Amino acid sequence: MIIVHGTIPIRADQRDEALELARRMEDASRLEAGCISYAFFVGLSDPNTLMLFQEWESADALQQHFETEHMERFLEALPGIVNGEIHTRRYAVEVDGVDDADEGLPEEDGSATGVSTIEPRGKPPIIH
Repeated sequence: MIIVHGTIPIRADQRDEALELARRMEDASRLEAGCISYAFFVGLSDPNTLMLFQEWESADALQQHFETEHMERFLEALPGIVNGEIHTRRYAVEVDGVDDADEGLPEEDGSATGVSTIEPRGKPPIIH
């Protein structure tokens, strides 16, 4: 799995246009083969920063994403809304020893606090 995280500073006077551009990109990208998730978020500390989070089944699926018409339109529109430097990071994620990411993991504990504990095999609990 490939995960991409990015931050895009946007011009305050172009915020509505930036949000609409992000919505169109999100909708089109989610329909692509190999896309697990694709979402933009608005920063809490800076509402003029868009954060992007993507998950792809493979590097090939991500490469195909870069070659789509909606990506081309997005990249053409981006200079008119950006206010600063865009930062992105790409991560290759491997699930060690488990074919299905959910296999072998217990269900959430169902507590009313909204905190769940997951205990992967042979590792201490992860609390989130």
